[in-house]
Amino acid sequence: MRKRYDDPLEELHDELILMGSYVEEAILRTVRALVEQDRQQARDVIAFDDEIDRKEKEIEALCLKIVAQRHPEDAELRSVSAALKMITDMERIGDQSADISEIVLSLADSPFTKKLDHISMMAQQTARMVTDAVDAFVQGDLEKVQEVIDGDDIVDNLFYNVKDDLLTLIVEDASSSSQAMDFLLVAKYFERIGDHAENIAEWVEFSITGEHRRNTAAAR
Repeated sequence: MRKRYDDPLEELHDELILMGSYVEEAILRTVRALVEQDRQQARDVIAFDDEIDRKEKEIEALCLKIVAQRHPEDAELRSVSAALKMITDMERIGDQSADISEIVLSLADSPFTKKLDHISMMAQQTARMVTDAVDAFVQGDLEKVQEVIDGDDIVDNLFYNVKDDLLTLIVEDASSSSQAMDFLLVAKYFERIGDHAENIAEWVEFSITGEHRRNTAAAR
């Protein structure tokens, strides 16, 4: 049974938490499918993207309902505006998880020439960033926002490690170049997911402070 809410903003928070959990699940299932070369799990992630898309539309409709019924101002309006931006980034993360899973399907029949430790670490880090960003929104926690933003540096450094390792692998064994390029593309997708998680955190910051750091920096 669907929960009844007296406060639509409380409903918005709960729906964002739910969508965040969907996105976290998509990321983690994607990397498991990759490491385990699990075709069925990859297909499940691709299908699950439709559920993430539906949740985005539900939250978008809820935000419009809040605007129409409450005519929010100041902090409430920022929360609704930020939520609309956040779900766009979360939906794109769902898309990118599905894109990675498409690559998993193409890799499933070939033995891997390299361990995927750094790529797995990228996935774990980005999933944690998404969850922490949504928690920061619900809790109004600027310290957690900054932790998420700082976490993108970890993802970027892991990406550079993956790139260097794969370039070395290609030099040492040209026969592995095709698979190495697929792994590099997967790592690039996870790097973009980290960027989207950072975007979510920046919109959370806007909802709390009324300032968006990139827009503020551009204006200076």
